[in-house]
Amino acid sequence: MIPEILADTKTRMERAVEAAKEDFATVRTGRANTALFQKILVDYYGSPTPLAQLASLNNPEARTIIVTPYDKTALKAIEQAIRDTPNLGVNPTNDGNIVRVTMPELTEERRKEYVKLVRSKGEDHKVHLRGIRRKSKDEIDGLKSEVGEDELVRGEKELDALTRAHVDLIDEALKRKEAELLEV
Repeated sequence: MIPEILADTKTRMERAVEAAKEDFATVRTGRANTALFQKILVDYYGSPTPLAQLASLNNPEARTIIVTPYDKTALKAIEQAIRDTPNLGVNPTNDGNIVRVTMPELTEERRKEYVKLVRSKGEDHKVHLRGIRRKSKDEIDGLKSEVGEDELVRGEKELDALTRAHVDLIDEALKRKEAELLEV
């Protein structure tokens, strides 16, 4: 029973680490990255639709993203959604067929703000991991009447090691993102 709980916990923690990495990718660095645009919602015929479903995103140069809509009538809505997105600080241009987004250089102050934002997101994801750990520990504790004390202690030690390993993975991703942000 304990191995099943630990396997389920490991799966949930791995998903949490992936979510953290995806969340970090949405924070802007000096280079243009199509991941920044993945969570932008465009008002398309009255319903919020992810930009990736409405257009293809290309990164031809270091600081330029080209958004090619599948439906040309959505061009204005896409341009407006990109302009209104907070923390991007971009002004897209529209030539009638595509939307061109040139990312401005980040100032030192803005880079430090982004580092704080990423650290905050990292802490939120670590809290989520600890929540997963707490739930799994409660499940293991619920087995007291069914398994021996040694198995419970061993299960808790494995759970702690699993949690520590996944927190370390989030810390590594956080360090990489910080280095990327502070790179000029």
